[in-house]
Amino acid sequence: MKLQSHKTVLVIAGLICILILVVAIIGSIWPKQEEWFFELGLLGKNKTADAYFSNENSIAEVGALNTWFIYVYNHMGTTQNVSIKSKLLNSSMKLPDDQTHQPSNVTALEDFPVSLSANETVLIPFFWNIVKAERQNNSTIIDGIMINNNLFEVQISDSNSTFTIIFELWVQSSNGQYSFEWDSRNGVSSASIYMGFKVLNEPS
Repeated sequence: MKLQSHKTVLVIAGLICILILVVAIIGSIWPKQEEWFFELGLLGKNKTADAYFSNENSIAEVGALNTWFIYVYNHMGTTQNVSIKSKLLNSSMKLPDDQTHQPSNVTALEDFPVSLSANETVLIPFFWNIVKAERQNNSTIIDGIMINNNLFEVQISDSNSTFTIIFELWVQSSNGQYSFEWDSRNGVSSASIYMGFKVLNEPS
């Protein structure tokens, strides 16, 4: 009886080993579900990740042109319609949160709609300069910003003269609406990018 019991245990153990091996082999050759995603980036005047400001630092001088390129890559497997929303914030305004898929509640200055084929990359020109800024009550106030030759009148102030331009990726869904998220096959994802700067040479 003891010999028979040992044989039974060995047979069961052998079957378990074979099962584990089969599962491992199948797992290694079975097609994996590829994750869908977008890439969103920001490049400077040389289309590289530097030289964002005319004076080679994070100071935006009033009247000085800054040349940026918004980088967008589509790895969703199909053609996608997206819109990049640009927004101007001061240091106390809430930034977008990619983890909770919450966009900034600030109104967009300029939208950049684009249709991307599968695996396509586009660079969207973003040429901007501060047209007018002033000092009031120990704060810097931006009154006007030019983006791609379009003037936007704003009234955004900051006591530290610190501001941020943000870019949010909004994706068109099947119902035609745009939202700050997409289905990645591995949950919901969102993408935003931003660049902070200080204002220099504001009129006294």
